[in-house]
Amino acid sequence: MALHDELTAVQRCVDELVRSVGRLEQQAGDQIAGVDVRRVRTDTDHLRESVALLRASAPPSSSRPEPHRHDLVTIPDTPYDRSLWTNTGDLDDEGLGGSDRHAP
Repeated sequence: MALHDELTAVQRCVDELVRSVGRLEQQAGDQIAGVDVRRVRTDTDHLRESVALLRASAPPSSSRPEPHRHDLVTIPDTPYDRSLWTNTGDLDDEGLGGSDRHAP
């Protein structure tokens, strides 16, 4: 999984934790010591801020190297046009393949 996908998953989990702590505060009311609930609320808020900082400092997703994609090229089975390979006289053979020259 990519870094940004992992950070998004962590963000969702932290958001769910914050919602759960809020529900706990509402349901428990006075049954749980107020200081303990405030500490948990503060910790979840700090966790949310820390994840936000991580996401902000992560490199942009476009900086990830994309795998090179190679498109398939179909090569026909039909023979090539032989006129493509004949010297028309206006081409430079660089000394090889000319009708009046031979390779060493």
